[in-house]
Amino acid sequence: MFQETLATVEPNIRVSFAAPAFNAAVISMASTSAFPQHHSSKSNPLKNEGKKWMMQAMAQSDIRAKQEEMSPYSLLTVRIIKMRNAHQADFLSQSDCYVSLWLPTASDDKFQTKTIRNCRNPVWNETFYFRIQRKVKNILEITVSDDDVIHDDDQAIILFDVAKISLGKTVFMAFPLNPQGKEELEVEFLLESIQDPPETITTNGAIVCRELACLEVELESRMKKKHFAENELMFTVRGSFEETQRVSLGCGSCSPIPDPTFFHYAKYKQPSLDVTLPKKRRFPSFCACVSCGARRSRSSIPLTLPLKSLPSEWEVVGEHRKFDFHFKLKKCQEDLDVRLGFDLCTQEKDFICKRKKVVAAALKDVLQLEEDLQDDEVPLVAIMTTGGGTRALTAMYAHLLSVQELNILDCVSYITGLSGTTWTMANLYEDPDWSQKDLKETLNDVRRHVLKNKFFTCFAPDRLKYYLKELCQRKQEGHQISFTDLWGLIIETMFHEKEDSHKLTDQQQALNQGQNPLPIYLSLNVKDKISDQDFREWVEFTPYEVGFLKYGAFIHAEDFGSEFFMGHLMKKIPESRICFLEGIWSSVFSLNLMDAWYISVHSEDFWHKWTQDKITNIDDETLFPTRPNELETRVVCPTDSFSDIFRDVVMLRPAASEIPNFLKGLQMNNNYLESQFSTWKDCELDSRPNHLTGATDYLILIDTAFAFATSYPPLTRPERKMDVILHFNYSSGSQTGPLKEASKYFANQGIPFPTEVPDDQETPNLKECYILGDKESPETPIVIFFPLVNDTFKEYKAPGVKRSPSEMAEGDVDVANTCGPYYINNLSYSEEDFDKLVNLSYYNVQNNKDLIIQALRTAVERKKQQKKQQPLQKPPGGEGMCVPKRQESQHLANSTVLRNMK
Repeated sequence: MFQETLATVEPNIRVSFAAPAFNAAVISMASTSAFPQHHSSKSNPLKNEGKKWMMQAMAQSDIRAKQEEMSPYSLLTVRIIKMRNAHQADFLSQSDCYVSLWLPTASDDKFQTKTIRNCRNPVWNETFYFRIQRKVKNILEITVSDDDVIHDDDQAIILFDVAKISLGKTVFMAFPLNPQGKEELEVEFLLESIQDPPETITTNGAIVCRELACLEVELESRMKKKHFAENELMFTVRGSFEETQRVSLGCGSCSPIPDPTFFHYAKYKQPSLDVTLPKKRRFPSFCACVSCGARRSRSSIPLTLPLKSLPSEWEVVGEHRKFDFHFKLKKCQEDLDVRLGFDLCTQEKDFICKRKKVVAAALKDVLQLEEDLQDDEVPLVAIMTTGGGTRALTAMYAHLLSVQELNILDCVSYITGLSGTTWTMANLYEDPDWSQKDLKETLNDVRRHVLKNKFFTCFAPDRLKYYLKELCQRKQEGHQISFTDLWGLIIETMFHEKEDSHKLTDQQQALNQGQNPLPIYLSLNVKDKISDQDFREWVEFTPYEVGFLKYGAFIHAEDFGSEFFMGHLMKKIPESRICFLEGIWSSVFSLNLMDAWYISVHSEDFWHKWTQDKITNIDDETLFPTRPNELETRVVCPTDSFSDIFRDVVMLRPAASEIPNFLKGLQMNNNYLESQFSTWKDCELDSRPNHLTGATDYLILIDTAFAFATSYPPLTRPERKMDVILHFNYSSGSQTGPLKEASKYFANQGIPFPTEVPDDQETPNLKECYILGDKESPETPIVIFFPLVNDTFKEYKAPGVKRSPSEMAEGDVDVANTCGPYYINNLSYSEEDFDKLVNLSYYNVQNNKDLIIQALRTAVERKKQQKKQQPLQKPPGGEGMCVPKRQESQHLANSTVLRNMK
């Protein structure tokens, strides 16, 4: 957690506030003109003493800078020259064009030229300056707009990668905005080195955390009660985490001094501190003279201090006639609260070490091996489930029971789930030893909850009062309240008799001895007004961490929902109970019309014609040779106003949950396309780093099942490298559709996965089990695919045991009918339907025991073969593998952990 530490105060620098204003003696490089000078003495009341103090501060800063190595800062000069053949946006006249520039990695502000009215070939010849950090991906957005009275129309947006410009060279560009109309914008670029204080940067190759600064402000009144009118000050640092804070002042000279006020901001942005002193409201006056009117209209006195001018770790005292201001600029702690790295966390690595001992003993028993398996011979086995509401909840319990009775559950190291199967997982992991106990008792308890009437149970008057109380308490704790929270409370009522106090981190107790598989819950981060096919990011939840696969950024599970800024935990909010997370993982209400259309027809081409911006590549390869870390120069033609309204309607997510973004303030690395980010780069927006997740305040998390029906992604991370995956399918409709979708997706991403998968359209009568990937490359995981089908169960009540004529009705289970008893929206089952689904799921696993054992045996042989091919290669340190010392001849089956479990 981010904590403030007060640095030692060096001798004070005192500044006299002769008038109610500060003025910047040093101008930020992200200025709209070249270092403007203030000529009016009225605008610079600190001209004497203030200027002297600032010059001293800069001199001291320069001395310190010389003792440190040069930072990779550069000065980007952009000159907007002119435009040819401007598009006529107005009906009766030529366009009133202006050009705006936005480079968020240098400044939050957008800068623009003057407007040239009624001109087809406007000439601006205006220069802009940006201080940039070349280790981040700097995408300059140049927008050509038409100035209108009601609403300015953006005609074209140029996306230009500054990395294309070589240091010290001037580049002239004529950007073709509309080749048919010969519309061009002429721009000149120059990139130069500058000497600036170095900046501390942390990066994992995909994202960058830049230096965070902390400003401490303390003030005290210099006036006595009878002369003191103001009772509140308002401090603002634009772009900081706090943004604006109010400080109340006592009225007497003996009043206690207010606590210090802190602002955390990106040091590279070099913002200013704005102070507002509200005037005390007076009684209404009927005087109409000019002086009285002017006096009444002036309600505040602005004070501005450029923070760039403050010396680091020095206390600065500013004197105003009514207050003494104490400023101190401090460095924030270097350790981040967001873990940047694509590898597994330490806790998961330790868990795998312990779990492998359990798996080795189980495999020796199941496969009837003569010798114990060594650590590097133990395959990683996972259970992967799909969504399906109550159908998925029920069938997963039956599958786990069947796997347990085959002694294969102890061979499993991971279980992943989404949507309805997260309900099963969350319930199971309330018991730290669930997989070591008979799951029949657990299944009987679930049966009671599935059979009960959900309407009367969930919407009884006492439950409604409980929901209101819990939501109010959640609001007081600082959480953002949404309909998803109410849905989570309803889920809690559906499967619990009373309040469930368990949290995600409580599940660590079920892993501390490696006694159970590690659960991974999957969710999807999307954007408002964009379909989940055009932008989606996998977010995985484990009892240890929550994080993004794409960015390699993770936080502690207990910090999910707290507020972060630039990699630091700024505001700790109590951890949510597990039911609220279940509401997020299975939020069927977060769909928009576009998502529903895609589910129905599996295409968005019709909607894209009306809602998507038109993007054209305009790169000149003769001028800029293609390099892998650079993005193409493109022109974006925004949609018209009608399309914007249409998009707002079809893309609206009224019930999606908004969670504080723990990536807020992080930026993309200049070489992020060459990092592991590219493994998960799967949409157009991934090539527009200014609009990725680090630029947003909130995450919008939805149920994964409606965009990607399986929970494979966490298992395909190269750091986990699964050997065997048991795929239990609970989706309605096509039983092979989710598997085919996953196979196609991973093939496009270059991730090893079986490519030859069954198709229920080609094979109407699916088998109960398929072994996939065992004949492909050794890097491809073996998938044991269990579609939810009723095949031999119709005639057999147990493997090899045929049904009698009176028992044939028990084998009549209609799982294929999307409108049958197991329909996704049906939350309650009859006793007969529940028992039939359980018996079918249990039977399908029992009847294919030999195929499961065959796949496990193949995986062990693969591991041994890999070991023979690399006899001298040692496992990399810290990769989550505990290799026993050969001279001690340790055997995994004889471990203390396993004996304790037995």
